[in-house]
Amino acid sequence: MPELIDHLGRRVLVPEEPQRIISFSPAITETLFELDLGSRVVGVSAFCSRPSQTSKVRKVGSYGSARLEVLHELKPDLILTVSGFQKEFSEALAKEFPVYTFELPSSVAGIIDLVSKIGIVTSRYDEARYMEFELMKYLGSLRRRPAMSGYLEIDLGGPVSFGSLSYITDALSILGVKSIYADMPYEWVKPDPDFVRQSDPDVIFFEPKMYSKFEPEDLERLVASRGWEQLSAVSRNHVFVSPGPLDFFAHHGPSFIREVLPWAVNKIEAL
Repeated sequence: MPELIDHLGRRVLVPEEPQRIISFSPAITETLFELDLGSRVVGVSAFCSRPSQTSKVRKVGSYGSARLEVLHELKPDLILTVSGFQKEFSEALAKEFPVYTFELPSSVAGIIDLVSKIGIVTSRYDEARYMEFELMKYLGSLRRRPAMSGYLEIDLGGPVSFGSLSYITDALSILGVKSIYADMPYEWVKPDPDFVRQSDPDVIFFEPKMYSKFEPEDLERLVASRGWEQLSAVSRNHVFVSPGPLDFFAHHGPSFIREVLPWAVNKIEAL
């Protein structure tokens, strides 16, 4: 059984062909299915929604919590997590289970690299390399628009935006949009409505809370509550709400490159 060192510096014994995998990361779960390992995924978090087949997989916890009795029942030979918010959670699980933790991507290139690393840990080397090539080719086909300023907010139980250490900020930059928080050396930041008003971004992207029902009037109330009616992005109708009830910009799996970036490009091109 190979011994691999994960992102937290722990030595993890990983089966050459893991048969009972549990994933607490939506991005990892999506990648596992694309690597044709879906039949070996026996448990996922409540937030793992891609691909649609995950609806048939047992939910074993949330993004940072787990039902330990269910984990013992499922007898996983490999549990996969990411760093960042899941760091302490991963360390706690590792006391009882074989846990391998990947690095949370800080760039779009990191999203592609995550695919490669998942392929290494699960012995899907060639399949992962093919996915890498396909994603890089897709990324290369995107057109960069003229430079503009932007603000992106995700409701993660409260408003969250992103600094220079986030793949989201990197993705916007690739598309020609400099986030108003791009120079702050953090992964995520709690946005200041006054700072957003002073920065007056050219475009705003907003992602509602996952699984919530968000109507146009909800956006109007949010803008009014923050005194943003006079922002350039608002007055020019350059405010875009992510489509559907699932996580969108917050999801850093392969579909971020195939679906999220093209959607953002289309919105920017329409300005």
